[in-house]
Amino acid sequence: MKILATTLGETGGDAVSMSMNLGYLVSTGIFAIVFLVAVIIQISAKKFHPLIYWITIIATTTIGTTMADYADRSLHIGYAGGTALLFTLLMTSLFIWHRTLGSISVNTVSSPKSEMFYWITIMFSQTLGTALGDWTADTAGVGYVRGAMLFGAMLLVIAAAYYRTKISRTGLFWAAFILTRPLGAVAGDFLDKPLTQGGLEVSRYAASAAIFVIILFFIFVFSHQAARKTH
Repeated sequence: MKILATTLGETGGDAVSMSMNLGYLVSTGIFAIVFLVAVIIQISAKKFHPLIYWITIIATTTIGTTMADYADRSLHIGYAGGTALLFTLLMTSLFIWHRTLGSISVNTVSSPKSEMFYWITIMFSQTLGTALGDWTADTAGVGYVRGAMLFGAMLLVIAAAYYRTKISRTGLFWAAFILTRPLGAVAGDFLDKPLTQGGLEVSRYAASAAIFVIILFFIFVFSHQAARKTH
């Protein structure tokens, strides 16, 4: 579901900034408002609501897409510069979170302050992942399909480390969380980029709508299964 959400963030973000011709800055402003509203609703909720949570995740992926594109293309710092800048911001967010609350484990996210750190860190990780995915696929010349295979293989390595080693579970979580974003970025680009650029040239609107419906389906299925287990 996280990979689907990041793919939706790529196609949805591009649909607003490119297909609607609103530009990266205006689109970032729009998604920033959506992100803030979603986070406020999420933090204010008295209990966990899967739909609210995943809508907030999607909001972080869409703003991550337009923010990364704005930094990379409008500010002309390039994919490498954008990746370095966003990696620094992400590490700074994790450092301040750890120094303030003593842990960056998601298992300790149980207060408004910790949840605010959680969502800010996620937003930076989504933005970093977009820049990293674009850098790998375009600047490094890996392409969308091979880029997806590369990031997919890296996620498999992390999964193997989870089951076969005693490496920090918190570290592995954030590594996996970050890597789903470049995987979603190259997958989204593969769907909507022109055939001449190695994509499938699927409509961004159609791709976004289809992915969103699939996410809703999984939310319904998993929520129903969880409800059955509690009875």
